[in-house]
Amino acid sequence: MVDQLDHKIIEILNKNSRASFVDIGKQIGLSPSSIRERIQKLEETEVILGYGLKINPKKLGYSLEVLILFKLYSGKLKLFVDQLDQFPEIQEGYRITGGFNICMQVLLEDQLHLQLFIDRLLQFGEPTTHLILSEL
Repeated sequence: MVDQLDHKIIEILNKNSRASFVDIGKQIGLSPSSIRERIQKLEETEVILGYGLKINPKKLGYSLEVLILFKLYSGKLKLFVDQLDQFPEIQEGYRITGGFNICMQVLLEDQLHLQLFIDRLLQFGEPTTHLILSEL
């Protein structure tokens, strides 16, 4: 059972997954060993599934970030999913309900890269691209 202290630990780790047990303990009034035990329990019970890294895509040469809503052609879902490793530009992808089957967050170098990426998608379905202007 996840309690209020666990929620506070998760909130702190969500802001900074590299926070030390000492730092977390100081913020919520527990010893580092208690924090370690709680985090270990959260990991073992799969409340915490992993730790991430947030990058600045522009510093890596990706000037475009887009959301693509994708309506797959009939019978193409499995084929597309099986070939996802051929699309390293896709950062996140979700199977969704509604008029589209897939929603993807994609990082691209420039407009030409976007055009070539869309051309590769066309064999699977009809993409609708939305340029991300900024993060809120």
